[in-house]
Amino acid sequence: MNAVLKDSPVATVDPRFTVCGSSFSLTDEQRELIDLAETLGRTRFSARAAEWDREATFPMANYDDMRQAGLLGLCVPKAQGGLGADITTYALVSATIGKFCGATALTFNMHACSSMWPGILSDALDMTAEQRAEHERHRQVHFRRIIDDGAIYAQPFSEGTAAAAGRAPFGTAATKVDGGWLINGKKIFASLAGSADYYGVLCTEDKEGRSVRDSLYLAVPKDAPGFQIVGDWDPLGMRGTVSRNLTFKDVWVPDEAQMMPRGVYFQAASRWPHMFMTLSPTYMGIAIAAYEFTVRYLRGEIEGMGPPVKRRMYPTKQITVAEMHILLEQTRALFLRAFGEARVDPPKDVRLRAYAAQYTIMENANRLCQLAIRTCGGQSMLKSLPLERLYRDSRCGSLMLPWTAELCLDRIGREALYEPGEGDD
Repeated sequence: MNAVLKDSPVATVDPRFTVCGSSFSLTDEQRELIDLAETLGRTRFSARAAEWDREATFPMANYDDMRQAGLLGLCVPKAQGGLGADITTYALVSATIGKFCGATALTFNMHACSSMWPGILSDALDMTAEQRAEHERHRQVHFRRIIDDGAIYAQPFSEGTAAAAGRAPFGTAATKVDGGWLINGKKIFASLAGSADYYGVLCTEDKEGRSVRDSLYLAVPKDAPGFQIVGDWDPLGMRGTVSRNLTFKDVWVPDEAQMMPRGVYFQAASRWPHMFMTLSPTYMGIAIAAYEFTVRYLRGEIEGMGPPVKRRMYPTKQITVAEMHILLEQTRALFLRAFGEARVDPPKDVRLRAYAAQYTIMENANRLCQLAIRTCGGQSMLKSLPLERLYRDSRCGSLMLPWTAELCLDRIGREALYEPGEGDD
């Protein structure tokens, strides 16, 4: 992990522009990991972000840097050679990356969760002794690929339904056969398409009377017969994620491909709500980036724009920055509290706060970008500056399944007014 830090001095960053500010309590490990992400972002990711966006190509060079730095093993347990990050540490690191390249942070979410879910998340779930032993054998296979081979894992679960959140069976089905499974189905908006080494496919066991409880989480290698990547990718924002569609036609994987035992994903989706918040750090990072750019622009500190021109003396600019500051502090406070509370079986108020945090981060990131463009003026529309990319990337956050902005509002309203089992007779 220290190799990159030796190559590039750790940047000194104004606490206003960090993920947690100056007063949030960090462990030494968390501080070192945030500093590493900050250094990679400022010295390498930031300069490349426009290219990934312009060409709609995957940020593989950024992944090469993260591999060298050890960050691909961020959420792999220490006992398996990884960095052993918990969900809060993951969120802080991911948000820091998001300040510099949204596509890198968003795709890193899928890779990191491919370690987090079989790792610390699964450790808190109920399993029989037999399931636990099987899981330990299987997850070691996946962890070793990441640590020893530098493998990249994707996590395609979206099908445009409530399946990802454990509210309906997946349309993608897996049939048990001798020594493994046969997978048939389709996934949409599958980030890292064509760039991952393995695709952690969420599906439902194909059997009579199948239900949401019959979930499976299977790693499909990129060269598996019957596996195809289809469709074009030319979206509004997050273009570097390359989230094309995947199809599976009698794709065989061995038993060891299981990343969770049969049915355990459903238990996780029911008991670990914060596992669906892990997209939001990307947008927290984008929100900070928009604010930082605005402050530096108005102070005349943006390089490459000719002689410095200060614009901070105008009251209209000051008022907009004040509004942005308030929005950012509100968003950051809820972000830090929600991830700090993440746990299995959280009480109702914690679960509702997770929904509220997800909604707030996704909506306020775009609002901050809008305000940044308004106060920075016409030059902010130029692709030579990052604001127009930050705006487009931020606009996509509220659409992300399984917790879209509308679904968060629906769940908050319903769960705030009803206790489990209550109805209106």
